[in-house]
Amino acid sequence: MKDFFKRNIYNIISLLMLIFFALLAYYGYKKGLFDSIESFRTYVLSFGPWAFLIFFIANIMQVVVPGVPGGIILAFGVITFGPLKGFIYNYLSICVGSMLNFLISRTFGQSLVLKMFGEGTFNKYKDKIKDNTYEKFFALAILLPAAPDDFLCYLTGLSNMSFKTFAKIILLCKPPSILAYSMAWYYGFDWFIQKIQSLS
Repeated sequence: MKDFFKRNIYNIISLLMLIFFALLAYYGYKKGLFDSIESFRTYVLSFGPWAFLIFFIANIMQVVVPGVPGGIILAFGVITFGPLKGFIYNYLSICVGSMLNFLISRTFGQSLVLKMFGEGTFNKYKDKIKDNTYEKFFALAILLPAAPDDFLCYLTGLSNMSFKTFAKIILLCKPPSILAYSMAWYYGFDWFIQKIQSLS
């Protein structure tokens, strides 16, 4: 049993967090938090400073732990704190999470990355870190939406890239994709609320 938990620890954490978010969504629906964006924002902000802290930690976790629905958390940032603050909080927390991915991978090595993402994903990209153009590839992947950023941060920890270079790429190239995801999920959440209202 202990070996099972060791082998599947990240899958278990991902499953638990998905269950948590599902229960949270059900609770929000029952309490009428999805009646409007304003009602959702008012409820979250009623927790005071804890609202920011919980959001910041949750956003870091969605980067570090595979399978956590990160887009929803990005939307929550913009919805709850407004476009400017939401974007800044998303940017800072995701950058912290990305740097943690790099450091975790560099500390614990390839075996951990394989456990987290499986051989299929790993084998698809593993040869790229040996290429002289990997730094450019990584920067472009981080800059554009739709790339597997979180995995690539773990993968880069296995490369020869220095943490300084990695951090520079993350800090400079993350904003466009974070902005795109934040706004896409924001409008997606707004559409979701309208659908909920139409069913009421």
